[in-house]
Amino acid sequence: MGNVSHVNQPRPLLAPPLLHPAAGRSGIGFNWRFQTHRASAETEDFESGNILNQNLRTPKMARVEAVLLIAGGAFSTRKLAQYATLADPTEARTVIKKLNDVYDRCGTPFRIEQVAAGYQMLTRAEYTHWLDKLHHRQAELKLTPGQMETLAIVAYRQPIIRADVEAIRGVACVEMLKQLMDRGLVKIGGADDTLGRPHLYETTRLFLETFGLRSVDDLPMYDKLSKKSPPATEAPTSDAA
Repeated sequence: MGNVSHVNQPRPLLAPPLLHPAAGRSGIGFNWRFQTHRASAETEDFESGNILNQNLRTPKMARVEAVLLIAGGAFSTRKLAQYATLADPTEARTVIKKLNDVYDRCGTPFRIEQVAAGYQMLTRAEYTHWLDKLHHRQAELKLTPGQMETLAIVAYRQPIIRADVEAIRGVACVEMLKQLMDRGLVKIGGADDTLGRPHLYETTRLFLETFGLRSVDDLPMYDKLSKKSPPATEAPTSDAA
């Protein structure tokens, strides 16, 4: 139990107008699909060994697995029973044991371990080296609220010139855009046809990977928020963090 580390917890992908990295098909998070079978006596069948594939999850097992995968910390058996709609804490412990049996048979990189506050999904010690690299990347991609706001504007209004980003935010965004470019989330995609040929900014492939998107069309409310609207006319103030 001591040789395990925290599973990277998935988060909601995006909540306009601000972006929240995490989850999805990216390296920061992952989608999880459960195999279940439909039978009125699925628990009895599983316990008696009548199910040919003992690695299938019953609906109860799938619910407990889902709760622990998205939990921000340890859950007591009482809370597990509540959120996974089980009969009582005793049944929660039984389901946890069944899940761990499946994990051990399949050689999964994680299992459910008992900690001080309850039970938590943890990764096995042998995968710590790779997880450390992932956590380092997450730390590098941590954005300030100002950076997130600027990134959201670029994502929904791209390609967009800096003046329009600043008109929407109401502050100068030179440094914000530079920082986002340094992190590989924003790039210069061309030049506008207006006077002076200002740069057009757009998001990168790393942006899609980071937020678990196939394309910007997958952004929440993209059809509505991506429509161009006349920018404000106020002059921008200094950069806001």
